[in-house]
Amino acid sequence: MKSYRKELMFHTKTRRAFINITPDVEAALVQSGIKEGMCLVNAMHITASVFINDNESGLHRDFERWLERLAPEKPHSQYDHNGYEDNADAHLKRSVMGREVVVAVTNGKLDFGTWERIFYGEFDGMRDKRVLVKIIGE
Repeated sequence: MKSYRKELMFHTKTRRAFINITPDVEAALVQSGIKEGMCLVNAMHITASVFINDNESGLHRDFERWLERLAPEKPHSQYDHNGYEDNADAHLKRSVMGREVVVAVTNGKLDFGTWERIFYGEFDGMRDKRVLVKIIGE
């Protein structure tokens, strides 16, 4: 069995963003040379997420509004966590959207459903963040 590891770096210009990272993960899969196995993609920061969904801008706006209703950023004083930092809402949003995804690798390709794509969700951006891609298989 082979193993491949790559880190992707992101630095968003906004506090919150959704980025389609499917092409980055597909490039890592090609670099790995693995044809059959599993691909793990996980956010390495507790205020960011990796998830699978449709690449549709209206849906992304719906996520943004829904998450903001669940865990509004302001007022910062509503959260016990906020003191030195003001990102409690980002921690909560990440908990809802998830930390990682695992995708089967079949014939050297990510084995997706029709509309599935991998996204990086940023909830406390404007600084460097990492995403781990770990691929194992043959």
